[in-house]
Amino acid sequence: MRYFDHNATAPVAPEALEAMVRAASEAFGNPSSIHMHGQRARQEVEAARAAVAALLGCAPKEVVFTSGGTEADNLAVLGAPEGHVVTSAIEHPAVLEAARKRNATFVRCGGDGRVDPDEIRRALRPDTVLISVMHANNETGVLQPIEEIAAIARESGALLHSDGVQVAGRMNLDVRALGVDLYTVSGHKFGAPKGVGALFVRDGVKLEPRQFGGRHERERRAGTENVPGIAALGAAARLPRPETAPLRDCFEALVRERIPDITIHGASAPRVLNTSNIAFHGVEAEALVIALDLAGFAVSTGAACSSGATRPSHVLEAMGMPPAVSRASIRFSLGRGNTMEDIEALVEALERAVARLRKLSPAYA
Repeated sequence: MRYFDHNATAPVAPEALEAMVRAASEAFGNPSSIHMHGQRARQEVEAARAAVAALLGCAPKEVVFTSGGTEADNLAVLGAPEGHVVTSAIEHPAVLEAARKRNATFVRCGGDGRVDPDEIRRALRPDTVLISVMHANNETGVLQPIEEIAAIARESGALLHSDGVQVAGRMNLDVRALGVDLYTVSGHKFGAPKGVGALFVRDGVKLEPRQFGGRHERERRAGTENVPGIAALGAAARLPRPETAPLRDCFEALVRERIPDITIHGASAPRVLNTSNIAFHGVEAEALVIALDLAGFAVSTGAACSSGATRPSHVLEAMGMPPAVSRASIRFSLGRGNTMEDIEALVEALERAVARLRKLSPAYA
């Protein structure tokens, strides 16, 4: 099976698996204990914290370990001070659903999938305390103008949170240069196992914890740390970035050349280097996913957390795509291990499957 669904989850890297097994067997103590076994576990946690801080370009004390991206997003959005929140209509559900628990304004994006900073500015109110805009969209890969939005946040006095789940481990990162106050990372997107993530919290930013019981993570996230998962996250953070941009660009060029009537969503905007979301007009996306799966290729219709949803993608809807186009759209997300041979084989399989499904489709003339 050739794997093209890294935005849903990436395979666990051997280095991360080794770190996880070592920590589980050799650092089994509670990292809050003061005896030797506890201190061995604490060393694992702090070494991983330093690695994640290096990945993000921040100080280790600004890294809060969580159970994953959803918890980190929830902590950022729900833990911010009381007041008005501005976010975008294309966010991950972890941000959207948290924002709906608050007094929030949802800003739409343009047809290219980018949020207009001026729309963010117009949505601000005197009581706005938080702006939350993702760094790269999980469905289209479109990169948002975070630096410009950060300048607006600073002018207004609001905090800026960005969900960086699809960027961390794939592109060079510097949260200082971005200008964010809060930044979300999820380990299973870049080689760590599921169940571990982190939130960058700029020094001086106060968050209300969302779970209670202990003084862990500098009183920002109660609960005994997942030492094996955190060790694996640290190992994944140290890995070199995969070189996916040439493969993604070649894939799109071949698809344009060999398959007619397609739309590449967000192609005119800057995108994260591994993601391509393509509408094959006249084809039901789920039928195409199944056909490719049978041919030995794993792809996706969009966000894995929305699998089984009957309504069109909220991201493509916000971009102004008609439902028929959304339902014809497939996400291809590359990662470590994909090769040019994989790309060529995928395009051949796509060409055959799309042609066959279009012959059967009453919607395609």
